[in-house]
Amino acid sequence: MTPRRRTPAAVHPTAVVAGDLRLGEGAVVGPLAVLRGPLRLGPGSVVDGLAALEGPAVFGRDTRVHPFAALGGPPQDRTYDGEPTRLVAGDGNVFREHVTVHRGTRKGGGVTRLGHGNLLMAGVHVAHDCRLGDEIQLANGVSLAGHVEVGDHAVFGGHAAVAPFVRIGRAAMVAGGAMVDRDVPPFCVVRGDRAWVAALNVVGLHRRGAGPRSVEALRRAFQLLFRESGPFAAALRACAPLARREPLVAELVRFLRRSRLGVRRAPDDWVHPPN
Repeated sequence: MTPRRRTPAAVHPTAVVAGDLRLGEGAVVGPLAVLRGPLRLGPGSVVDGLAALEGPAVFGRDTRVHPFAALGGPPQDRTYDGEPTRLVAGDGNVFREHVTVHRGTRKGGGVTRLGHGNLLMAGVHVAHDCRLGDEIQLANGVSLAGHVEVGDHAVFGGHAAVAPFVRIGRAAMVAGGAMVDRDVPPFCVVRGDRAWVAALNVVGLHRRGAGPRSVEALRRAFQLLFRESGPFAAALRACAPLARREPLVAELVRFLRRSRLGVRRAPDDWVHPPN
């Protein structure tokens, strides 16, 4: 058997490279790109011309960086004093034009981390110490402040903004223009300024393969938690039988019990679940 032919990495002669740069097989760096190491760029990755990458940073295989993206820059944090922190991004992430993603801070653990297969559309900002899961979509102009956590398969509409330390649950949807200052439960849709839980994300659940019984159980839990009046602690207790039978309800209840910032059930109804 003929051995597979390796495709060498290619750096355009007009690109500016400083410091340690490690390129995987077939990686391409375009004209006038600026790369300041230490940087690792996985196999099959493409950095278009006029993009800027700064380390310490690691990007997985099949990363795509479009023009004018600026990735791995120092955090916009007054306490940062030049200490070495990192940006770590997994495989298959797409950073469109003018996206900015900053490294972590020492007080936040030192790492900003992205999982796999995320799409960051034009003008997205991901601040220091954020933690993003897999296959998240952030539409144009979305801004995530420092220390935000986002679960897998979450979707953001254009120009939504998220305050520091907010947690966004798995398969949640943040509507366009939402101003989010409280946690967003998994499988839910939030909208408004300040963002409140408006609906169950049924479309997202179907896309994730949730069956009719799971969706129906979540509908009942959603009604108990976010639509019926009364103490929120009582609503959580009422969901216990559903949570024992349905893992997705158990995930929703677990997220709410661990919430530090609380959730907004309605525009004028902020609740802080009991720990």
